[in-house]
Amino acid sequence: VQLVESGGGLVQAGGSLRLSCAVSGRTVSSASIGWFRQAPGKEGREFVAAITWSRGFKFYGDAGKGRFAITKDGDKKEVYLQMNNLNPEDTAVYFCGSIPTSSERACRLADKYDYWGEGTQVTVSS
Repeated sequence: VQLVESGGGLVQAGGSLRLSCAVSGRTVSSASIGWFRQAPGKEGREFVAAITWSRGFKFYGDAGKGRFAITKDGDKKEVYLQMNNLNPEDTAVYFCGSIPTSSERACRLADKYDYWGEGTQVTVSS
């Protein structure tokens, strides 16, 4: 499975961005795609959101709840993260990953993912 993120950039506080994750290669109906982020100077990746590939169930982390929305286009094999009302604390590299399960508990854990993209930088200025 290959994943390529796009859509990052520089935005002012209060603005919006839409990230895309293009998925290629073998996918299975039980898989999910998740978004994580890693802020500068912080260890580890923070769970942002995930969506199950087959049925489109959605899970959200605390950081983006109410501001971020994850969607998918099965025909295009793309997953999107719409981010609204951004603030400087959202500055991070955003990664999408693939996990071979639709378990919500597993989808929240970065070490359960087996494929990752290279990431896309999101910078929010105050």
